Amino acid sequence: MFKSLFTKQQQAIIFEAAAIIEAKAKTTAAITCPYTAATLCQTKLVGYEHEVFAVALLDSQNRLIEWVELFTGTINSAGVYPREVVKLVLAHNAAVVIFAHNHPSGITEPSEADKRITDKLSAALRLIDVNVLDHIVVGTEGHTSFAKRGLL
Repeated sequence: MFKSLFTKQQQAIIFEAAAIIEAKAKTTAAITCPYTAATLCQTKLVGYEHEVFAVALLDSQNRLIEWVELFTGTINSAGVYPREVVKLVLAHNAAVVIFAHNHPSGITEPSEADKRITDKLSAALRLIDVNVLDHIVVGTEGHTSFAKRGLL
């Protein structure tokens, strides 16, 4: 997974940090701060050498229900299927979601394909009254928030 990016000791630290952040997000107040959401996504996805698309499932108070890495792909793409996202959201009774995926290149600029799938997923979830809070693209250079850019 982290093959050449991080040493074994660094990998252990990243996994521990991600577990701590996820546990805090599940037991504390709502995820209302974009920094908290970005930190969760960053620690969970930054080290992969292939694209991973994840969904943070939130309740109606924006508290984390579950973090699910739903799709994996290649070094520059991952197939994302709206039907599977809707099934996941319904199975967890989520009211709000945050999408996240990584760019193994390290560059966090959203691609046109990223924008299209976000629009498609948002439209599908609107049909079942689920709000998309953000889509965060993670890379070694940081992260990019669709919400902050006005892309949602």
